[in-house]
Amino acid sequence: MTTEGAPARPAEDTGTPEEEWVRWKGLDRLPALDLEGVREAVVVAPHPDDETLGFGGGLAVLAASGARLRIVAVTDGEASHPGSTVFTQDRLVARRAAERADALAALGAAGSGVERLGLPDGGVGVYEQELARRLADLCVGADLCVAPWEGDPHPDHEAVGRASLHAARTLGIRSVSYPVWTWHWRRPGDTGVPWDRASRLDLSRDVRRRKGAALRAFTTQVAPIGPGEADRAILEPSMLAHFARDHEVVFT
Repeated sequence: MTTEGAPARPAEDTGTPEEEWVRWKGLDRLPALDLEGVREAVVVAPHPDDETLGFGGGLAVLAASGARLRIVAVTDGEASHPGSTVFTQDRLVARRAAERADALAALGAAGSGVERLGLPDGGVGVYEQELARRLADLCVGADLCVAPWEGDPHPDHEAVGRASLHAARTLGIRSVSYPVWTWHWRRPGDTGVPWDRASRLDLSRDVRRRKGAALRAFTTQVAPIGPGEADRAILEPSMLAHFARDHEVVFT
């Protein structure tokens, strides 16, 4: 994840607390997501950690089923800490790639292939058409494409979601989309969210444990990386609470 390009809210608005989502019964009524029979899945992430935040439980479930998994890392997440007093961009890129590897191992998906595309963090939209073509090539042979929801309120997520959907439709393969920023910037019952095509994946205790360990692997995101304001944690506890649930939600 990166906050680069994220939509602004008034300073006093700290986002939607997880308690609001817990109280909303709409998530309880969602149909179950069926992952039975998936042999090969391509999971597309705008930034390192998005695949774990939005679909880490799904990755663990698919890995345990024996499905072949491929991660497409659209950006390297180099813009998460502009002005850091500790990390150069090159060092941050290397660290975030290592964090993803640790996270995949925690999910039981250490054997997943990772394809790094190196598009600019915060500037994916400029390359959307090229990205759609590259994803169509990378998804050949897969029977499931998992990507961020094209309406997730972050420009990189929107562009990656649209490109992934176009690639999946071009190939005629099944696709599901995971929200990330939606839980923070939207609210329960928001009419701009396609709840009518939402499904939920219930997570066992073991899968939740694995996902928790995977999220903690992203140390540059969940904790300060240095003493300066520019070194602050990106994923604060209030944001992480959205991803500690006993289920994940995707749009079909």
